[in-house]
Amino acid sequence: MKITEKRVVLFLLFIFPLICFLILSTGKNNFTKLPVVTENVIDISLIKSSKTFKDHISVVCFLGDNIELNKGGFFNLNEKIYKNFIKYKQFQIIAIYPKDKEVEVTALKKEISAFTDMAKWNFVAANKEEIKILFDSLKTNENLANLYTSKVFLIDKKGNLRGRTIDKDSTIDGKLFGYNMQSVAELNAKLKDDIKVLYYEYYAAFKNKNENKADRKEVGL
Repeated sequence: MKITEKRVVLFLLFIFPLICFLILSTGKNNFTKLPVVTENVIDISLIKSSKTFKDHISVVCFLGDNIELNKGGFFNLNEKIYKNFIKYKQFQIIAIYPKDKEVEVTALKKEISAFTDMAKWNFVAANKEEIKILFDSLKTNENLANLYTSKVFLIDKKGNLRGRTIDKDSTIDGKLFGYNMQSVAELNAKLKDDIKVLYYEYYAAFKNKNENKADRKEVGL
């Protein structure tokens, strides 16, 4: 049968979209889940009882001893991540800082809050040992210098660290444990996408759970 231009157009308009739909509609979990790279991170409630990682999607950052020097990254995080997810349920940023840096933190909060609703920014003071213990529980390939790292970390509702097991830019084992807040490109291209994947993962699980309940109800279980 001769392939004409008309047949090609018809295929592209009608047949190809149908094939794509059938492929996408097969299976209930036909998407890539965001890998768990570290299980059971120490919960922030051990440092501040009123805060927790449980049942939240948390972006965690360590402010360090020189907040003024490093504050550019926190502004990037606010603009590129926080403002995009502030309306999402259970989203929060946990910013951990040394207890003797209250004045610097107050100044940072004042600058960020000038154009931002700070409702889901959570600043947590901790002593040096607490900060190191929490950071070590992430089990990353990153270093904590002067209680600071330029990387931020994505923790799921069960307190597990999420990231990437295959990352083309990683020089160690191909794993990505944290996202560089000094890089607007990395926040946009990686962290923002990974948070969306994690939210969709929870949405799909919730949807499947409701569908299973409906199926059980229909058969009288």
